[in-house]
Order: sequence, then C-alpha cells, then structure tokens
Amino acid sequence: MDGLEVLDFGRDALWTTVIMCAPAMIAGLVVGLVIAFFQALTQVQEMTLVFVPKILAIFAALLVFLPLMGASLAAFSEQIFTRISAF
Repeated sequence: MDGLEVLDFGRDALWTTVIMCAPAMIAGLVVGLVIAFFQALTQVQEMTLVFVPKILAIFAALLVFLPLMGASLAAFSEQIFTRISAF
C-alpha cells in the first residue's frame, strides 16, 4: 500500500463521516437558528428553551436519515474490505 492509497482511504473516511453527521448537524443548526430568531423577536431569553426542540429535531433527523447513513457506512465498509482482500 503506497501513500496515495492511504490518502484515498483517509479522504473516503472523512467524506463518510461528513455524510453520516450532516443530517443531525443540519437539523440542530436549523432548529437552533429558528429558536434564536424567536428569542430575539420576543425577547424571551430562556436558556433551556433551546435544548428540548434541538434534541427532538436531531432524533427525528436520525430516524429519517438512518437508512441513508447505514447504506453509506455499508458501502464504505464494503469498499475497504474489497481493497483489503485485493492485497
């Protein structure tokens, strides 16, 4: 295995990590921004107001995108296993 293949493994691992984390992170970001705008408009500065909706949104995003995330991880694992068996 040479340096280019190691870099290719690393790049694929990073992209798989981004694909796995993106749905939950984007859901948390959107809900956080909506609640921040709501707090700014109404001047309600309750610190605990953000946590429950964010947790629920992240949980819902994980439930919705779990098949995509599982397929992505399975494809990455299969790709790695085929490369390992080729050596």
